[in-house]
Amino acid sequence: MTATGEHVVASAPPRTPGDLMSRSQRLRLILVLGSLIAIGPLTIDMYLPALPSIAIDLETPSAAVQLTLTGTLIGLAVGQLLVGPLSDAVGRRTPLLAGLALHIVASVLCVVAPTIALLGALRVLQGLGVAAASVVATAVVRDLFRGAAFARIFSRLMLVMGAAPVLAPTLGSELLRWTQWRGIFVALGVFGLLLLTMAAFGLSETLPPHRRRRGGVRNTARTYVGLLRDRTFLGLVLVTGLTMAAMFAYVSGSSFVLQKQYGLTEQEFGLAFGAGAVGLITATQLNVRLLRRYSPQRILITALLVGSVAGCALVAFAATRLGGLPLLLVSLWVVLAAAGLALPNAPALALNGQGDAAGTAAALLGAAQFGLGAIAAPLVGVLGNGGVAMGTVVTGGMVLALAVLQFVVRPARLTAAEPAVAAGLH
Repeated sequence: MTATGEHVVASAPPRTPGDLMSRSQRLRLILVLGSLIAIGPLTIDMYLPALPSIAIDLETPSAAVQLTLTGTLIGLAVGQLLVGPLSDAVGRRTPLLAGLALHIVASVLCVVAPTIALLGALRVLQGLGVAAASVVATAVVRDLFRGAAFARIFSRLMLVMGAAPVLAPTLGSELLRWTQWRGIFVALGVFGLLLLTMAAFGLSETLPPHRRRRGGVRNTARTYVGLLRDRTFLGLVLVTGLTMAAMFAYVSGSSFVLQKQYGLTEQEFGLAFGAGAVGLITATQLNVRLLRRYSPQRILITALLVGSVAGCALVAFAATRLGGLPLLLVSLWVVLAAAGLALPNAPALALNGQGDAAGTAAALLGAAQFGLGAIAAPLVGVLGNGGVAMGTVVTGGMVLALAVLQFVVRPARLTAAEPAVAAGLH
């Protein structure tokens, strides 16, 4: 009521472009965006069963082959830092189509790569290309939806993010029944071409000119510097990146450990890898239910603690061979499940309250995840590529993440922000 006694009716929140879409239009959008999200995990994981074969075919050490995975992660990290601000300045479609075209060209060249050095360089280009797909897919959802609608759409995409790593090694192992490792890159190139066609004809520009940011390089750099000076944000970025580094240590070393050390076939490895990813997906979905009772901070602390303990058990089982492969896999899967609980909550807490810098902050988060993963992946090879080497790097990532959370972030600082974050994740 105003001072004159008149009643003021609260205005409804403005309708977003996504609110005006029909059900079928939303389903088509989810299909396109889900496919864009999937190409990143497929590019990273689909060739994992072939790593030992690549080492033999190109006559190179296994550690050198693992550097090709590092190359992809470096491309993804750098690409996100570049594409995020670029898509805010010129729109979503141009960076997306250019990134997919780069991915296709790099995939075709991977098919004929004669040396491990050239294959590694081409994998960097692949990573740069798929970074555009990942960033733009997230940005498009943010352009079109707000509130509950945003949460629903993004939760469906999260399922794709979880399912793609499950399917990728299995698809790769099945392809290896019919072709050699180079055939996997043929498949990635064909998928990239399909996505380019789908995006060109099925995805309209979602960022109108009047909403684009023209700050240039200097303004972008200033935003990044400001974020890096935020101790809580930076700490949570490191927590997210270190947790992801533990996962990529597993991704990098698992094919050598499980196939060479424990004698699994390529197809058996695909099934074992998929089972671990199922545990990770289950944990991410369980997280939604846990948030109804517990704060993101509490879930994050507990998950990192459980992951650290399970990692220590993993190292012990690998060193002593106690329980053989079953106990090794169980401890691995517990670590993955713990990561599945930690990874949704750490970024949510980091992005809370970033406001207009949310896009740049998300790019920095993504870069940290893939950048630290790029360091962890070859480290397993340097340490010997055995179960102890993989377990040591996996455990190191989880333990360091827990230490950063406790001594840099200091969870008590997050208490005031918990209700808002939890509401956004339900």
